[in-house]
Amino acid sequence: MTKRFTGVAARALPMIAATLLGLAAAHASDNKIALIPGGPHPYFAPWEQAAADAKKDFGIAAVDFKVPAEWKLNLQTELIESLVSQGYNAFGIFPGDAVGINTTVEELASNNIPSAALAGCSQDPTKVAFCLGTDVYNSAYLGTKALIESMGGKGKIVHLAGLLVDPNTKLRMEAVEKAVGETNGAVSLVQHITDTDAQEAADQKINALLGAQKDQIDGLIATAYIPSVVAAKSLRNLGDKRIKLVGIDDDKIVLDGIKDGFVAGTMAQNPYGQGYVGAYVLDLLASGTCTVKDDAPWIKTPQTAHFIDSGTLLISASNLESYGADLKKLTGEIQSTFKDKYLACK
Repeated sequence: MTKRFTGVAARALPMIAATLLGLAAAHASDNKIALIPGGPHPYFAPWEQAAADAKKDFGIAAVDFKVPAEWKLNLQTELIESLVSQGYNAFGIFPGDAVGINTTVEELASNNIPSAALAGCSQDPTKVAFCLGTDVYNSAYLGTKALIESMGGKGKIVHLAGLLVDPNTKLRMEAVEKAVGETNGAVSLVQHITDTDAQEAADQKINALLGAQKDQIDGLIATAYIPSVVAAKSLRNLGDKRIKLVGIDDDKIVLDGIKDGFVAGTMAQNPYGQGYVGAYVLDLLASGTCTVKDDAPWIKTPQTAHFIDSGTLLISASNLESYGADLKKLTGEIQSTFKDKYLACK
C-alpha cells in the first residue's frame, strides 16, 4: 500500500506527482533539490557552497541547503515534509537515524521523489538511490595506522568517537580496533570515548581525560570533527607534543596544529564533493532521464549495497598546502564519471 504524508504535504503531493509524470521531457532547471543534514554541525557547512555551485554549473532551478533546528529525526522528517509541500522534488539526506529515516524515503519514493544518502548511509533495505560518503571504516583505519606510525609503533591510545546515534560511529570503532589488533599487542586501546561530537561534551570529556591520564596516554585518534578540534586545542594549551594526535576534517585549529607540531595529521573528508555530486545526480534522477544500475561497481558495506566512496586522504605536514587541490580534482573525477558508471540514462 502506498504510504502518505500528512498535513500540507499530503495536499501538495498530488500536484507534485502530476508534475513528475512529465519530467522525462523536462530540463534539469525544472528541479528543486534540498540537501539536508541530520542537524546543525560544522561538517556540513561546505554543502551550502556545493549547493550554490551545483545550481549554477548544472542549470538546476534550485539547490538549497536546509538544516533541522536540532539533531532529532522527527525534526528532519518534518523539514522534508514541509519542503515537499513547497515543491522540492529530490533530496540529499544525511540520515538522522540510519533505520528511522527509511519510512520517510519510502514515502518519497512511492511518490516518485528520489533521494540519496549523503555523508552517512541509511540501512538496507532502503529506498534511497545510493549512498555517497566517506568510507568511514577505511578512513578511521588509515588514520589509526598513521597515528601508530607517528608513535613509533607502540604505546597506548584513546579513541575519541562521535555520536552513537551517528550510523558511522560503530564502523569507526571497529576500524580502530582492527588497526590496533594488527600491532600484536605493541599498541593497546585504552578506551573508546563516545558522544564527543558536541562542543560541551567534547570539552568536558577530553580535558578530563588529559587532566587525569595525560602521562599514561601516547596517542589520540579522533574520528569526529569537534573532538578533533578540542583535542588539538587542548594539546596546544598544554604545550604537549609528546602525545600524538590524528584527527579528522580540516578545521583551521587542526591544520594550525599540524603546522606547529601539536597534531600529527588529520583525515580529510570531502563534504563539498558529497553535496556537489549528490545534487548533480539527484537532478538527473528527478528529471526522469536516468535510473541507477543494479550492476554498477557499487561498494558493499554493512549498511548498504549501493555505496560510493567520496574520497579521503591524510593531511600531514607534507601536503598541508596541496590537499585542497587534491580533493577538488577528486570531486571532478567522481562527477564526470558518475553517469557512465552508476546510471542508465535515456
